[in-house]
Amino acid sequence: MKKKWMIIFLFLMLLGTQAYAKDDEPEIVSETAIVMETETGAILYEKNANTKMYPASLTKIATAIYAIENGNLNDVVTISKEAVDVDGTKVYLEEGEQVTLKKLVQGMLINSGNDAAKAIAIHLEGNEENFSKKLNAYMRNKIKVTETHFTNPHGLFSENHYTTAKDMAIITNYAMKNETFAEVFGTVELKWDGESWDTTLISHHQLLTGQRPYEWITGGKTGFVSESKQTLASTADNGKLALTAIVMKADFKRDIYKDTKTIFDYSFSHYENKELVPEQEYFVGEKVFQPTENSYKVSLPIEGFTEHLNNQGVLEIVDNNDKVIQEITLEREQPKQEVANHHTMNEASDDTEKENPTLIIYIAIGSVAIILIVVFLFIRKMRKRNRYDIHNRRW
Repeated sequence: MKKKWMIIFLFLMLLGTQAYAKDDEPEIVSETAIVMETETGAILYEKNANTKMYPASLTKIATAIYAIENGNLNDVVTISKEAVDVDGTKVYLEEGEQVTLKKLVQGMLINSGNDAAKAIAIHLEGNEENFSKKLNAYMRNKIKVTETHFTNPHGLFSENHYTTAKDMAIITNYAMKNETFAEVFGTVELKWDGESWDTTLISHHQLLTGQRPYEWITGGKTGFVSESKQTLASTADNGKLALTAIVMKADFKRDIYKDTKTIFDYSFSHYENKELVPEQEYFVGEKVFQPTENSYKVSLPIEGFTEHLNNQGVLEIVDNNDKVIQEITLEREQPKQEVANHHTMNEASDDTEKENPTLIIYIAIGSVAIILIVVFLFIRKMRKRNRYDIHNRRW
């Protein structure tokens, strides 16, 4: 009897252990965070990822990719007084100094130069206001983010200058697919020959510089203003997964770096990229959906996953915590019977339109004939009734 209860006890402990294993996502102290796989776009970890946040200098990631894709990096930019007078971190540009656009992008990303960011905006779009309008349109139409609005190119605080961790990850993921951006984003140090400042620019990102080493780090950008607190964008690649992590609003630098390492380690140890070969057809009630590709590159949980098709024809990859990791939009196929009926109805409609005058004549003649028959039968009936009444009266 005791042996039986011992077995039951061990079984319950095993269930409890498995339940814990299914809910082993890390806890972090930063207010919002996300990890996204660069190639697949799968979300491997998130915390309050859709919460409105102030990005501080993470804004410069957006400014950099906009400049790379919409400007000529070989252009020589003449620095204005307006750019020189901007507040915050600088690369100490001088009014009238001439610098290439690429060098401004480097100074902005590596040393977080606000003066370089403003010089880029003025060069590309004339002033900061026009640049912000163009940048926001680029964010919406090209990168497809919907919860982001920038009022400047550098990230100095404004109530209307905001984003989310998820949008920031999408922006960074998009930018990392550009070789020039990825190169500058991963630069640890750069010799800088300025008109009034000769130095070596060193990245502020401590995982990248090795102050807080991380084996697979490939790039990063820091950010801080008092309203945003500490913000951090980081990329890492272990040869199997390429990850982007956005961590926002931590009180201390040590926390934001620790949180980034924690969610990177979690993602690398729990997910892998694979080819998913979908079914030829998926059914939701009477709706039929088909994949648009023969296979999809997806990020899958190592511990297992399930597939779920929602009513809109989106195939969801769901992990053991019932969290949707990735979505694949399928194409709806019109059922054959429905297509056949549709064609028949169209053909009948076409025939009706062609024969419409004749059909009206036939209907009119038929209606008159029916009326005459009814009248004839009614008169005949009345005559019979009258004869019957006369006969009865005679009797």
